[in-house]
Amino acid sequence: MASITASSFAISSFKHNQICLKSSSLPIKGISFPSLRMKPATRRLSINCAAKPETVDKVCAIVKKQLALPGDSVVNGESKFAALGADSLDTVEIVMGLEEAFGITVEEENAQTIATVQDAADLIEDLVAKKC
Repeated sequence: MASITASSFAISSFKHNQICLKSSSLPIKGISFPSLRMKPATRRLSINCAAKPETVDKVCAIVKKQLALPGDSVVNGESKFAALGADSLDTVEIVMGLEEAFGITVEEENAQTIATVQDAADLIEDLVAKKC
């Protein structure tokens, strides 16, 4: 099992439960592997903290309702709003439904980053945590 310490990583950005790293070393069983030399554009490792399944399920239900999708439609975390037939107005209505259901306020800049059900669920959990 890998041992990862905070000093092993240089964080380049943090946004919506996602950490992007610009360099790292990973000691495994006493052997240290220094940072790999890669092109700057490809030298990234993302660590995502996914939303709880119940949050994703609730977002799926709201999306189905807002888009008037049939009950047998498959909507999951990877579902993209555009692929489900949502246009920009539908997306605004979905965000408004999410705000009402979860008692949160989604800023315009955050709303524009939501492309999938998982994006929405992750943002919701982040906003609910900040609210508490």
